[in-house]
Amino acid sequence: MKVSTKDKIIESAVMLFNQKGFSGTSVREIAKSADVNVAHISYYFKGKGGLMEHLVSEFYEGYSKTLETAASNISSQSTQEQLLQLVFDILSYQHNHRQLTRFVYREVTIDSTLIREIMSTYLMKEKYIFQLIIEEGEKQREYLTLPLPHFILQLKSLLMMPYLQPQYISEVLYMQPHEPYFYKMYFEEIKIWIRSVFRTGDVALTN
Repeated sequence: MKVSTKDKIIESAVMLFNQKGFSGTSVREIAKSADVNVAHISYYFKGKGGLMEHLVSEFYEGYSKTLETAASNISSQSTQEQLLQLVFDILSYQHNHRQLTRFVYREVTIDSTLIREIMSTYLMKEKYIFQLIIEEGEKQREYLTLPLPHFILQLKSLLMMPYLQPQYISEVLYMQPHEPYFYKMYFEEIKIWIRSVFRTGDVALTN
């Protein structure tokens, strides 16, 4: 199937942004790599800044749909099963878009107007859905054994780590994060952790 000019630009931009960083990549380099005219980048994205905004928004639109699917299944499963399904779906989504995931997760560590907008929309929705699942679980007497913000922080760290430190994983730990087996094996380890931070009973241990 023929790749569209727009998709060629996106593919080349993600590759170069990961190799050289956003600031270190020029519009001309993207155009050359994509084998398109520089004017095409202006036409589709209004420049490099618009291209980055498109990439970040595209990633989080897909991510948000993954979260919404989980939210629609609330009450049909136990809290732990809902969280495990959500984590597996997130890991699958990230793996299927691993180059884009790597670029976006690096960008969200930088303070900018775009990233603050992302925080106030997509990531606040993420927090809301995590919190909703936990609160529904409490009604079924499934309780976290640590404060919710700490749980979210640790979970987010586990989900993002393979894409923030891929060289460490491959060069120091001798694992291949780009291989499908990695995220499936990684999920099993996260599962153990999630199981360990819940208890069932009449009273919650934390507020």
